[in-house]
Amino acid sequence: MKKKRNTILLGGLFLIIYITYVMGANYISNADDSLSSKSESTTKPGFKIVIDPGHGGQDPGAKGTSGQYEKDFTLQLARKVKELAERETQLQIFLTRTDDRTISSIDRERPKFANHLGADLFISIHGNTYTDPSVFGTETFYYREESLPFATIMHKNLLNATGSKDRGVKKEAFFVVKDTVMPAVLLEVGYLTNPNEEQKMWKDDYQYRVATSIIEGINEYLNVSK
Repeated sequence: MKKKRNTILLGGLFLIIYITYVMGANYISNADDSLSSKSESTTKPGFKIVIDPGHGGQDPGAKGTSGQYEKDFTLQLARKVKELAERETQLQIFLTRTDDRTISSIDRERPKFANHLGADLFISIHGNTYTDPSVFGTETFYYREESLPFATIMHKNLLNATGSKDRGVKKEAFFVVKDTVMPAVLLEVGYLTNPNEEQKMWKDDYQYRVATSIIEGINEYLNVSK
Protein backbone atom coordinates (compact mmCIF):
# COMPACT_ATOMS: atom_id res chain seq x y z
CA MET A 1 0.00 0.00 0.00
CA LYS A 2 2.85 2.31 0.92
CA LYS A 3 4.62 1.44 -2.33
CA LYS A 4 1.47 2.26 -4.34
CA ARG A 5 1.10 5.63 -2.56
CA ASN A 6 4.74 6.50 -3.37
CA THR A 7 4.17 5.59 -7.00
CA ILE A 8 1.14 7.92 -7.17
CA LEU A 9 3.04 10.76 -5.51
CA LEU A 10 5.97 10.30 -7.86
CA GLY A 11 3.66 10.30 -10.88
CA GLY A 12 1.98 13.48 -9.65
CA LEU A 13 5.36 15.15 -9.20
CA PHE A 14 6.37 14.30 -12.77
CA LEU A 15 3.01 15.67 -14.02
CA ILE A 16 3.56 18.98 -12.20
CA ILE A 17 7.09 19.27 -13.61
CA TYR A 18 5.81 18.54 -17.15
CA ILE A 19 2.97 21.11 -16.95
CA THR A 20 5.35 23.73 -15.57
CA TYR A 21 7.81 23.07 -18.42
CA VAL A 22 5.15 23.31 -21.14
CA MET A 23 3.63 26.51 -19.73
CA GLY A 24 7.05 28.05 -19.36
CA ALA A 25 8.00 27.16 -22.94
CA ASN A 26 4.77 28.66 -24.27
CA TYR A 27 5.28 31.84 -22.26
CA ILE A 28 8.82 32.27 -23.58
CA SER A 29 7.66 31.58 -27.15
CA ASN A 30 4.80 34.10 -26.92
CA ALA A 31 7.06 36.69 -25.32
CA ASP A 32 9.61 36.29 -28.12
CA ASP A 33 6.90 36.63 -30.80
CA SER A 34 5.56 39.78 -29.16
CA LEU A 35 9.04 41.28 -28.90
CA SER A 36 9.75 40.42 -32.54
CA SER A 37 6.54 42.09 -33.76
CA LYS A 38 7.22 45.19 -31.71
CA SER A 39 10.77 45.38 -33.01
CA GLU A 40 9.69 45.05 -36.65
CA SER A 41 7.01 47.73 -36.31
CA THR A 42 9.35 50.26 -34.73
CA THR A 43 12.50 49.65 -36.75
CA LYS A 44 11.16 49.21 -40.29
CA PRO A 45 13.67 50.95 -42.56
CA GLY A 46 12.86 53.35 -45.35
CA PHE A 47 11.91 56.88 -46.26
CA LYS A 48 8.81 58.30 -44.58
CA ILE A 49 6.35 59.64 -47.14
CA VAL A 50 3.16 61.44 -46.12
CA ILE A 51 0.30 61.23 -48.62
CA ASP A 52 -2.44 63.74 -47.93
CA PRO A 53 -5.88 63.02 -49.43
CA GLY A 54 -7.20 66.56 -49.78
CA HIS A 55 -10.40 67.66 -48.00
CA GLY A 56 -12.63 65.17 -46.15
CA GLY A 57 -15.65 65.07 -43.87
CA GLN A 58 -17.46 68.39 -43.71
CA ASP A 59 -15.02 69.79 -46.26
CA PRO A 60 -16.00 67.97 -49.49
CA GLY A 61 -13.84 70.00 -51.85
CA ALA A 62 -14.87 70.39 -55.48
CA LYS A 63 -18.13 68.90 -56.74
CA GLY A 64 -17.70 67.13 -60.06
CA THR A 65 -20.06 67.20 -63.00
CA SER A 66 -21.31 63.75 -61.92
CA GLY A 67 -22.18 65.03 -58.46
CA GLN A 68 -19.31 63.19 -56.78
CA TYR A 69 -16.91 65.00 -54.47
CA GLU A 70 -13.21 65.68 -54.54
CA LYS A 71 -12.74 64.29 -51.02
CA ASP A 72 -13.73 60.83 -52.25
CA PHE A 73 -11.49 60.95 -55.31
CA THR A 74 -8.45 61.98 -53.27
CA LEU A 75 -9.01 59.23 -50.69
CA GLN A 76 -9.43 56.55 -53.38
CA LEU A 77 -6.20 57.62 -55.05
CA ALA A 78 -4.26 57.91 -51.77
CA ARG A 79 -5.29 54.38 -50.79
CA LYS A 80 -4.00 53.08 -54.12
CA VAL A 81 -0.67 54.85 -53.58
CA LYS A 82 -0.36 53.17 -50.19
CA GLU A 83 -1.34 49.80 -51.67
CA LEU A 84 1.32 50.01 -54.39
CA ALA A 85 3.91 51.26 -51.91
CA GLU A 86 3.62 47.98 -49.97
CA ARG A 87 5.83 46.48 -52.71
CA GLU A 88 8.49 49.13 -52.12
CA THR A 89 10.98 48.03 -49.49
CA GLN A 90 12.42 51.51 -48.98
CA LEU A 91 9.19 53.50 -48.69
CA GLN A 92 6.89 53.93 -45.70
CA ILE A 93 3.59 55.58 -46.60
CA PHE A 94 1.55 57.49 -44.02
CA LEU A 95 -1.89 58.93 -44.83
CA THR A 96 -3.19 62.08 -43.15
CA ARG A 97 -6.61 60.44 -43.21
CA THR A 98 -7.77 56.92 -43.98
CA ASP A 99 -11.50 57.62 -44.01
CA ASP A 100 -14.00 60.39 -44.63
CA ARG A 101 -13.25 62.73 -41.74
CA THR A 102 -12.71 66.42 -41.32
CA ILE A 103 -9.13 67.62 -40.77
CA SER A 104 -8.83 71.15 -39.43
CA SER A 105 -7.23 73.64 -41.81
CA ILE A 106 -7.29 76.29 -39.10
CA ASP A 107 -5.10 74.17 -36.82
CA ARG A 108 -2.82 73.22 -39.74
CA GLU A 109 -3.14 69.55 -38.77
CA ARG A 110 -1.85 68.15 -42.06
CA PRO A 111 1.59 69.81 -42.06
CA LYS A 112 1.84 69.34 -38.28
CA PHE A 113 1.34 65.60 -38.78
CA ALA A 114 4.15 65.42 -41.36
CA ASN A 115 6.52 67.62 -39.36
CA HIS A 116 5.97 65.68 -36.13
CA LEU A 117 6.52 62.41 -37.98
CA GLY A 118 9.81 63.66 -39.39
CA ALA A 119 8.67 62.81 -42.91
CA ASP A 120 11.08 62.94 -45.84
CA LEU A 121 8.45 64.02 -48.37
CA PHE A 122 4.89 65.36 -48.35
CA ILE A 123 2.37 64.98 -51.20
CA SER A 124 -1.12 66.46 -51.11
CA ILE A 125 -3.56 65.01 -53.67
CA HIS A 126 -6.37 67.08 -55.16
CA GLY A 127 -8.88 67.34 -57.97
CA ASN A 128 -9.23 70.73 -59.63
CA THR A 129 -12.27 72.91 -60.30
CA TYR A 130 -13.19 75.88 -62.50
CA THR A 131 -16.33 77.72 -63.55
CA ASP A 132 -15.65 76.98 -67.22
CA PRO A 133 -16.27 73.23 -67.75
CA SER A 134 -14.06 73.19 -70.85
CA VAL A 135 -10.90 73.79 -68.77
CA PHE A 136 -8.82 70.68 -68.12
CA GLY A 137 -5.25 69.65 -67.36
CA THR A 138 -2.70 68.64 -64.75
CA GLU A 139 -0.69 71.03 -62.57
CA THR A 140 1.63 70.83 -59.59
CA PHE A 141 2.17 73.37 -56.83
CA TYR A 142 5.06 73.99 -54.44
CA TYR A 143 6.08 76.90 -52.19
CA ARG A 144 9.60 76.71 -50.80
CA GLU A 145 12.47 76.76 -53.31
CA GLU A 146 13.91 73.51 -51.98
CA SER A 147 10.65 71.84 -53.06
CA LEU A 148 10.98 72.88 -56.70
CA PRO A 149 13.18 69.94 -57.84
CA PHE A 150 10.73 67.53 -56.20
CA ALA A 151 7.76 69.31 -57.81
CA THR A 152 9.39 69.18 -61.23
CA ILE A 153 9.98 65.43 -61.03
CA MET A 154 6.53 64.68 -59.64
CA HIS A 155 4.84 66.79 -62.31
CA LYS A 156 6.71 65.06 -65.12
CA ASN A 157 5.67 61.60 -63.92
CA LEU A 158 2.11 62.67 -63.16
CA LEU A 159 1.71 64.25 -66.59
CA ASN A 160 2.90 61.06 -68.27
CA ALA A 161 0.19 59.15 -66.40
CA THR A 162 -2.72 61.51 -67.00
CA GLY A 163 -1.86 62.36 -70.60
CA SER A 164 -3.70 65.61 -70.00
CA LYS A 165 -2.86 69.23 -70.78
CA ASP A 166 0.32 70.45 -69.11
CA ARG A 167 -0.69 73.34 -66.86
CA GLY A 168 2.79 73.57 -65.39
CA VAL A 169 4.59 73.70 -62.07
CA LYS A 170 3.59 76.75 -60.04
CA LYS A 171 4.54 78.43 -56.79
CA GLU A 172 1.64 79.07 -54.44
CA ALA A 173 1.35 79.68 -50.68
CA PHE A 174 -1.01 76.79 -49.91
CA PHE A 175 -0.49 76.04 -46.22
CA VAL A 176 0.15 72.33 -46.77
CA VAL A 177 3.23 73.10 -48.88
CA LYS A 178 4.19 76.24 -46.98
CA ASP A 179 4.09 74.95 -43.39
CA THR A 180 5.78 71.59 -44.04
CA VAL A 181 9.53 71.53 -43.38
CA MET A 182 10.33 68.77 -45.88
CA PRO A 183 10.04 68.95 -49.71
CA ALA A 184 6.30 69.21 -50.37
CA VAL A 185 3.99 69.34 -53.38
CA LEU A 186 0.29 69.67 -54.07
CA LEU A 187 -0.87 67.67 -57.09
CA GLU A 188 -3.92 68.83 -59.03
CA VAL A 189 -4.47 65.63 -60.97
CA GLY A 190 -7.25 66.89 -63.21
CA TYR A 191 -10.46 68.93 -63.37
CA LEU A 192 -13.53 67.35 -61.82
CA THR A 193 -15.57 70.11 -63.44
CA ASN A 194 -14.56 68.94 -66.92
CA PRO A 195 -16.97 66.11 -67.91
CA ASN A 196 -14.45 64.16 -70.01
CA GLU A 197 -11.60 64.46 -67.53
CA GLU A 198 -13.76 63.69 -64.54
CA GLN A 199 -15.07 60.52 -66.14
CA LYS A 200 -11.49 59.23 -66.42
CA MET A 201 -10.56 60.30 -62.90
CA TRP A 202 -13.08 57.96 -61.24
CA LYS A 203 -11.90 54.87 -63.12
CA ASP A 204 -9.76 52.37 -61.24
CA ASP A 205 -7.27 51.83 -64.06
CA TYR A 206 -6.70 55.58 -64.35
CA GLN A 207 -6.22 55.92 -60.59
CA TYR A 208 -3.76 53.02 -60.50
CA ARG A 209 -1.83 54.61 -63.36
CA VAL A 210 -1.65 57.90 -61.48
CA ALA A 211 -0.74 56.13 -58.21
CA THR A 212 2.07 54.32 -60.02
CA SER A 213 3.39 57.63 -61.37
CA ILE A 214 3.42 59.06 -57.84
CA ILE A 215 5.50 56.12 -56.60
CA GLU A 216 7.83 56.44 -59.59
CA GLY A 217 8.25 60.17 -58.98
CA ILE A 218 9.10 59.56 -55.32
CA ASN A 219 11.65 56.88 -56.23
CA GLU A 220 13.21 59.09 -58.89
CA TYR A 221 13.57 62.04 -56.54
CA LEU A 222 15.00 59.92 -53.73
CA ASN A 223 17.18 58.01 -56.19
CA VAL A 224 15.69 54.75 -54.96
CA SER A 225 16.43 51.76 -57.14
CA LYS A 226 14.19 48.73 -57.38
